Amino acid sequence: MSDMPLQILLTNDDGIDAPGLAAMREELTAVGEVTVIAPAENQSGVGRARNEFAVRREHPWGYALDGTPADCTAYGLRGLDTDFDIVVSGINDGPNAGNYVVGRSGTVGAGIEAAFLGTPAIAVSSYHARDFFCHPPEEYDFSRPARIACALLERVAGTSVFGDVGLLNVNAPIDVPQPRMRVTEPLADYDQHVDHHESTTLLPDGDTDRQLDDDETLVRLRDVSWPETVGYENPFPPRDEHRERYPVGTDRRAMVDGEVSVSPLSVHHGHAESQTLAGIVDSLSEFVE
Repeated sequence: MSDMPLQILLTNDDGIDAPGLAAMREELTAVGEVTVIAPAENQSGVGRARNEFAVRREHPWGYALDGTPADCTAYGLRGLDTDFDIVVSGINDGPNAGNYVVGRSGTVGAGIEAAFLGTPAIAVSSYHARDFFCHPPEEYDFSRPARIACALLERVAGTSVFGDVGLLNVNAPIDVPQPRMRVTEPLADYDQHVDHHESTTLLPDGDTDRQLDDDETLVRLRDVSWPETVGYENPFPPRDEHRERYPVGTDRRAMVDGEVSVSPLSVHHGHAESQTLAGIVDSLSEFVE
């Protein structure tokens, strides 16, 4: 690492007033100059969505932006004069593990935006080995995940790590003393549960006034992002079944074992080879006029 202090851009998806961001900032100020640009309100689950316009407000730590985490990253890296060395996103008050969940995470989305703009990034999420979700966040202490993420940042900054990967996705327990840290890969384990409501006047998002027409059906889509768990219940029990389902080296197995999961991600949607597809395309060439 250089003798010059690191220039760190800190953002999140839980909003600029989130306890996880405050804990992360406190740790990072010991190793570098920290500029916070975070959403003014909660932006969980927005992935890497972007907006063309966003209102910026001054904040004692930097700026609050009426936008997504990816907006905050894009603005920080291209809208300020600071040449940032790294982007840190988090700490999220809940895990982002499993490739489907990771792909939809606003915490990870901020890091993906950084990678596309050529800046290393670490996305940091927390989990509780017993409660799973750290909610409400005010009741949890995020200092351990913050210390873990800060130590990792100090070790990887200035190395060749980010020449090989675009983003590090970290899930750290808040309640496990001296947890083991493991390099992992996001595991594909996902399904969707669909409910049909044939007759109702109660629609989601506060729309309670519109009566459904005769040809309309209210459809509810609910994630099954852990086995047999619909919604946001604690998916860990029974733990032995999850150990059998998730092999060592996956991000979800690390969480079942109370470990720190560090997943190096490639974010540029790399090219995949398929000889079968090449043959099909070649055979169809004569039909294209």
